[in-house]
Amino acid sequence: MSRRAHIAMVGVPAVSHVLPSLEVVRELVARGHRVTYANDPVVAELVAGTGAGLVPYRSSLPVADDAWPEDPIAAMEVFLDDAIQVLPQLRAAYGEDPADLYMYDIGGYAGRALAEGQGRPVVQLSPTYVAWEGYDEEVGAQLWQLPGAAGYRAKFGTWLAECGAVTTDVDLFSGRPARVLALVPDAMQPHADRVDRRAVTFVGPCFGGRDEKGGWVKPEGAGKVLLISLGTTYTRQPEFYRQCLKAFGGLPGWHVVLQVGKQTEVGELGEIPGNVEVHRWVPQLAILRQAAAFVTHAGMGGSSEGLYAGVPMIAVPQAVDQFGNADQLVKLGMARRIDTADATAEVLREALLELTRDPEVAERSARLRAAALSEGGTTRAADLIEAMLP
Repeated sequence: MSRRAHIAMVGVPAVSHVLPSLEVVRELVARGHRVTYANDPVVAELVAGTGAGLVPYRSSLPVADDAWPEDPIAAMEVFLDDAIQVLPQLRAAYGEDPADLYMYDIGGYAGRALAEGQGRPVVQLSPTYVAWEGYDEEVGAQLWQLPGAAGYRAKFGTWLAECGAVTTDVDLFSGRPARVLALVPDAMQPHADRVDRRAVTFVGPCFGGRDEKGGWVKPEGAGKVLLISLGTTYTRQPEFYRQCLKAFGGLPGWHVVLQVGKQTEVGELGEIPGNVEVHRWVPQLAILRQAAAFVTHAGMGGSSEGLYAGVPMIAVPQAVDQFGNADQLVKLGMARRIDTADATAEVLREALLELTRDPEVAERSARLRAAALSEGGTTRAADLIEAMLP
């Protein structure tokens, strides 16, 4: 670049939304740009590792206790209410120091509103799949029939009309950004043939320095590695973990790494078999690079990491987009979907052995890994962002 630009990222403090963008931010810093990252101080440690300067704001999202509403309209309203109270904080921070370009997370509506109000270029960094042609009719129409939807849309429209945003149509503002970098594999996108590629570029997962958070060494003499993780949010599943211990504990030729999160006590699981190690948190990608299989909740982050590592998966979806992600992994031919209620020890064990013994699954997994790597990841994302600078 001919000059050092100020690039701002506006995120939300949910870990699954922060992690996908970190390597892009780190790369832009390494290229000499001044990068600021607006987010709640609860994720300050994650941001600090990128070299970006934290612009703190107070978020109202329920990340401390993971008390997310189960009702989809209520969950969407949580993000809208947060954006409404975050925007004045961003204006105070960036009013005298506007960025040359703004990046924002899909939940960071205030970031787009700020950029449009300042007349600055803006790009969404999406940690999940994007809308496709026909999405409004096939998905949105059903969503807007739910109780509370009309009130939500009215509140959103009123805010857009009053907050200084240029885009005042709710559907366009929330679901049709003019420029999107999708930080997920193209293979995970439903109806990929109907995505507007003039607006959306799939750069694939953006990984890099996550091993700085800690590596993992396979124990000497251990067999094939199986990682089990339900992510960071929906981890209160002690009975599921007990079924996993019954299914895979003592299974010849296998070493199991089980992540239970912060909501389940290890003591609730009973006796831990000798071939199993249990942790509240693990460096997931570092383990997947050495793994032969992955039991996952099928969050987009975990699904992308599994594809990136070329690892067959058992998808046990828990909430929101995970059910669709699980079905997409099955469609790709590298996973089995098992709903939590059906996840008995016998079913889990049979799925693992079938997946890992099938040469066609291995071939498809390798092919999908190669495709994900070819999308360019962090370097391509940074190149495209620099190309958008005025």
